[in-house]
Order: sequence, then structure tokens, then C-alpha cells
Amino acid sequence: MRVHYHTFGCKANQYDTERMRQELEARGAGTVSEAGEADVVVLNTCTVTNQADADARRLVGRLRRRHPGVRIVVAGCSAALKAPDYRAMGVDGVVPGHDPVEVAGAVGGAAPALVQLTDRRGLDRLDTEPVGAELLRRRRGGTRGWLKIQDGCDRKCAFCATRLARGASRSRSPDEVVAEARVLAAAHPELVLTGVHIGHYGLDLDGAETLSTLVERLLDGVPDVRFRLGSIEATEIDDRLVDRLVDSGGRLAPHLHMPLQSGADPVLRRMRRWHTREQYRRRALEIAERVPVLGLGADVITGFPGETEADHADTAALVDELPFTYLHVFPFSPRDDTVAAQLQQEMPVPQRVAGERSRDLRERVSRKGAAYRAARAGGEAEVVLEDGGRALTGDYLRVRVETSIPVPGSRGLFRGRLHAGPDDLYIDLFDPVPAHPASAP
Repeated sequence: MRVHYHTFGCKANQYDTERMRQELEARGAGTVSEAGEADVVVLNTCTVTNQADADARRLVGRLRRRHPGVRIVVAGCSAALKAPDYRAMGVDGVVPGHDPVEVAGAVGGAAPALVQLTDRRGLDRLDTEPVGAELLRRRRGGTRGWLKIQDGCDRKCAFCATRLARGASRSRSPDEVVAEARVLAAAHPELVLTGVHIGHYGLDLDGAETLSTLVERLLDGVPDVRFRLGSIEATEIDDRLVDRLVDSGGRLAPHLHMPLQSGADPVLRRMRRWHTREQYRRRALEIAERVPVLGLGADVITGFPGETEADHADTAALVDELPFTYLHVFPFSPRDDTVAAQLQQEMPVPQRVAGERSRDLRERVSRKGAAYRAARAGGEAEVVLEDGGRALTGDYLRVRVETSIPVPGSRGLFRGRLHAGPDDLYIDLFDPVPAHPASAP
């Protein structure tokens, strides 16, 4: 049985696809890179916008036309909310969620005799080869690995349907997270802590577990990799976590992606966000003061229902003031079954206006990002190697690599000095020896 995987959306979805792949391979299935070579195509879908749903349906139709003999299994967030739509399209299986065992069951026939699931790898057997493993071993095709620490969300942002698809916030046990990190460390020099709402890690666990205590467990228990936080709310970054950004020697990457969405309080209230403009501003400045070399990013939505020119001016002023090095800016796109979709009917902002505001913010942050990159020239950095002669610094700068070094994807962190080239930053590595030796595979 040959299986091809196509993933839409976020790092959490990408992690889930790797779990699906691993489960099916443990049952005897092979993985192929092209849909035309496959017996089955697994689509792991996203539902962040109506467009994301449409993209998945469009791919189903394209697969039907181009590869009529291929079986199609649809899983993920869109499948959780739109299962009848996919069944009506005649797909061969629908899994309303991300469970890899359910996906394997929907694919079916992966091998004449399936691996017994009672043989699944236990946490006390870290040195054995997993079969049907619950712990992810690696992220295929990526230098950096994803480490999902929780799923779901308890917030109710007006524009978001992901919580409807993913359910309530659920944290993995810290022992399991550390165990998986040890396994992934054999394949990846950097692990990104991901989930749907990682700032709520531990709230559903007994005891005093928090994201900060989990990070400390990882730094202590998995010494051979750099960790990076995925998207996290500004108001959920406590002082203990900032301490680790300061004192970990770069092993907790000095990079934060803190969703903003808007810099105007009236818009934030309609979005049902739980922070004010000032709370976000104050926390960002406090963190930047303590972590002077900091990659700082955010998500911003322009043209949210009811957003005025004054609201946009407030957002632009905040972008100008805070030390952002990049932004992900999106014109508002309504999602069915959300409060924001109803607001769009009552107080729409023209798409042309939303687009103009997006371009304005992108131009502003582009200038800030260029200034930050120029200021980093002459400084040192530790990088992981990527394809195409590129590398990624701890503060989330992609730079060219000038020095002759091992092939991209080599495990370990490499140290060097940043320089301003004619077009962009590049790095000269001091020595082709990992700065932090990785554990043996």
C-alpha cells in the first residue's frame, strides 16, 4: 500500500500528519512523494478560513480528475466541521480530526497482518526502535522538528473556528513530551514547541505544571538541541519563561511570535480578545528590554468588521513603536459559524480597504525588519542548516551560508559571525563542528 500525504495549515497539522505517516508505516504502508504514485492520498485539512475549506475541496476534485484510481481519505480540522460535505464528494474515508489510528483504519489494508497496537512503544523503552509508536520519531524532510505539547483551545475569539474543530485545551504529560523530545533529538538540532494554544499548557493537569516548567524540564532533560517556542500570547509569557530566554545560552531561541490581531481596543473587543492594546504593548516592551537580541513577530488582521481609519492608525502606531522584526498580516476573511461572520454582515469593511491596510503594515514592518537585520551584522549567531545554502538563527533570521560545511540538514548547531552582503545577511561559520554535540542516532 503506497500512501501520499498532503497537509494544509499550521505546524500542529504538520505534526499530526507525521504521526499519521508513522502509524501507517508501522502497519506496513509505504510513503510516496507524488499523488500519481499512490494507492491512497491522505489529506490533512485546515479550517482557519472558508478559503482553507475550499482549497481542500478543490484538491479533492483535482485528484478525482487526474488520478481516478486513487483512494482519498480526508482528515483534520475541516473534516471535523464539514464531514458531510466531503462524504457528498464521494471520498473513500473521512476522519473528523487528527487521530493517527483512526486515519490508519480509514486507509485500511495497509498490510496483510497489522502490527498489534498492544505493542505500541512505552515511555520506559526509549532506546528501542518504536513500532506503531505513540512518540514521533522525526519530521520527514525538515531540519527542524515539531514537538506538539498540547491541542485544542478554551478561548472564544470571534474569528476562529479552530477551537470548534480541535476541542478544549488538552496538555500532554510532561514526561511524554520530554520522552518524545529525546527521540526527536536524534534527528533534529532544533525542536519547535507547537500546539493550538501553548500558553495554556498545564492548566488541565494536576499539580503546578506550566509552559515554563515544561521548558525547564526540556532544557534539563534534552541537552543536545535548541528549543523554540511556537505562537504564544503576550499575556501568557511569565517572568520565569523570560528568565529562560535570557539565561539558557541560546538553547531557548530568543524568538517570540505573539499574536496581536489588532492594535485598537474597539477592534480587540469585537474580536473577543482578552488583552488590551496597552497590556500587549507593555509586555512586549518589558520582554524586549530583557532580551535585546530578539526576533519578534505577530499576526495581524486588517479590515476586521467595524475597523475604522482611526483603528488602523492605532495599529500602525503600535507596529511602529514595538520592536517587531516581522509580521504575518492578513486581510479579514470570514469563517462560517463564527461571531465574526455575523459581524461582517452588520459592519463590513471593503476588501479593497482591508488590502490597502495590509500593504501599509507590511511596508512598515519590512523597514523595521531590514533595520534589525542590518544591526545584526557583525554579531555572532548559532544556526541550524537548511536547504539551498541557508541557515536559521536563534532570533529567526534566515541567512546565507558562505563557509564550506557539511551538507544542509547536518545535525547540530553551528556557530558563526553575521556579515552584511550586497543583498542580504550571510554567516561565516567559525568551525564545521556543532556548537552543541548532538546525541548519537
